Formats: sequence, structure tokens, C-alpha cells
Amino acid sequence: MLPIIVLVLVVVAVIVIVTLHGRRARAQDAKRDEQSPKDPFASGDQDALRGDPRELTAGDIVEIRGMSYTVRGTLRLSEGGWKWAEHLLDDARGNQVWLSVEEDPDLILSQWTDLTDEEEAPEPGPSKIELDGRTFRSEESGSASFRSEATTGLNEQGSVRYHDYEAGDGAMLGFESFDGAEWEATRGEELNRYDVRIYPAST
Repeated sequence: MLPIIVLVLVVVAVIVIVTLHGRRARAQDAKRDEQSPKDPFASGDQDALRGDPRELTAGDIVEIRGMSYTVRGTLRLSEGGWKWAEHLLDDARGNQVWLSVEEDPDLILSQWTDLTDEEEAPEPGPSKIELDGRTFRSEESGSASFRSEATTGLNEQGSVRYHDYEAGDGAMLGFESFDGAEWEATRGEELNRYDVRIYPAST
């Protein structure tokens, strides 16, 4: 009888030791997590308050630095494994801009506007272009396929050549040729994530 009692006591002692050790280990892990550096701006859904530019579709409202626009249409572009979107926006007065949304791997937003009729649009190709007292240097060029959604003024699908330039102060100059047409020149500027707020047309 005595050996059985001793055996039971030993088993109980082992269970208690294992349980206490597990609790202590979990407490130490939790303490380490509390003490480890954390991104103060990180959240499970960083776009919950301002909307997600990656989900933009026709009819959505986009506010850029206090100016409200409606999404008229979207170009979905792809080049190899790289994909991005360009959204055609217009305001209540009919002014139009393009909002470019890409991930590389961070979210990159930029706004593009056509050169005015009074400005003589340069041609892409050289390593640098002088315009308005700025020197724009060639940044990247290539060709991509696109798919058009809603109203963009372009075919449902096709191809586009592009050539982007950038100045030292961050100003950008872009050229696009859709389906072999003439080059279209636009001015660009990168936007901060907090410059943009999205109001979906439907939830």
C-alpha cells in the first residue's frame, strides 16, 4: 500500500512542478513582449479610419488635401509581376487628376495632372529634361498592359509605354503612350498617406 501512496505523491508533485514551470514561462514571455520595441503607429487595420486606396472603385469619393473628387474610372496595369492602379478623378468643376496607387513594397500614392495647353510638352527619351527651372532626370521606363474600368477614355484593354522623370525636390514628370498614340505628359507629386481619405460609394 505504501509504495502506491508514494507513487501517487510523486505523480502529483511532477504535475505541480510542470504546471508551475509552464505558468512561469508564459509570464516571462508576456513580460518580454511588453518590453520589446513596438511600432506606435502599427494597427491591425491601418486603413480603417481613412479608407484603403488599394480598394478604390468607380463612384468612390477621394479627398486629397481637403479637395474632394469622384472616381470616374480606373486603369489596372501590370508589367511582369509588378501591378499598380491609376484612378481618374474629377471634382465638381470638372477638373481632372490621376491618383496612382502602388506597393513597392510600401504603399506609394502620387497625384498627376496634365501639363497646361500653354506649356510646351517635352518629349521623353533623354537622360534629363529641363522644365520650369527644374532639371528632371530619367527615373524609370518600360511598357505594361492595362485593363480599363468604368470611364477612362481608353479601350477596355491595351498596352502603354511610360517614361518617368524626377527632380531633386521630389517633383515628377511622367509620359505615357497608350496603344501607340502620341505621348501624354503629366506633372506628378508624391502624397503622404494622410493626405488622402477615402469615402466608399457602398460599404
